[in-house]
Amino acid sequence: MTAPSPNPKVLTAAKVVMSPLLLLQAVRVRATALALPEAEGPRRGRVQPTNRRVDTPLRLLVVGDSSAAGVGVARQHDALVGHLARGLAHELGCPVHWQLVARTGDTTGEALAHLREHRARGALAPADVLVTALGVNDVVRQIPPARTWQQLQDLHALAAEATGVRYWLHSGLPPLHQFPLLPRPLRWVLGSQAELLNQHLQTQLGDQTDRALRRLPLGLRVEGGQGLMARDGFHPGPEGYAVWGQAMARFAASRWKRHHAPRQRPHRAARR
Repeated sequence: MTAPSPNPKVLTAAKVVMSPLLLLQAVRVRATALALPEAEGPRRGRVQPTNRRVDTPLRLLVVGDSSAAGVGVARQHDALVGHLARGLAHELGCPVHWQLVARTGDTTGEALAHLREHRARGALAPADVLVTALGVNDVVRQIPPARTWQQLQDLHALAAEATGVRYWLHSGLPPLHQFPLLPRPLRWVLGSQAELLNQHLQTQLGDQTDRALRRLPLGLRVEGGQGLMARDGFHPGPEGYAVWGQAMARFAASRWKRHHAPRQRPHRAARR
């Protein structure tokens, strides 16, 4: 099933007509949804590549909501940040120092406030690359795409000022119209709104030298793809995080090497 191609006026009219049913379905979903915890493990770490070619580390900052926090798997090692950090280390052949700032339920505006709290505490490490995974809660809470975009820009500006970020990669929203947890027509409405936000962000971010939107890989666009989903039918499972993280790592590494990678000092193995 392909992603919907929503007409904003049709979508607005449908929401008005179906508002009582949509509200009832939303209440039922919240009442019956399986609540899974965030992945356990440290929110900072270092990864060493198996194919080390250079010594200069890449510093990674990941900011997001429950998907970035690893809901759906037990350990951060198996969540987005784990796959992303290991993938970047492999693609670039350098160490990766990473930090995760993520919280279940955060909208983009709340993630911005969360990042500000970290900065005020002096808890933000220097970073070269920012990866954001936000927007689903904005769709659920009916936040206009233009406001989400402005808050994403503010978040990026804060990260650049506080940590030195030079490249920003935002993950596109997942195919909500395929999520097993959501009943129809709520699934269609939220899926359509997610696609509208994706389109808005694609227009604003595109694929520039210092920022880009990366749509989710086709491997995640599987109707009823239970093997890629967690038990709650709303978050990625281990396979889903692996596909997602590896795809994001390949994309970010290619852009980093093309536009930002400094002249690296070749790694020299220790003499015996």
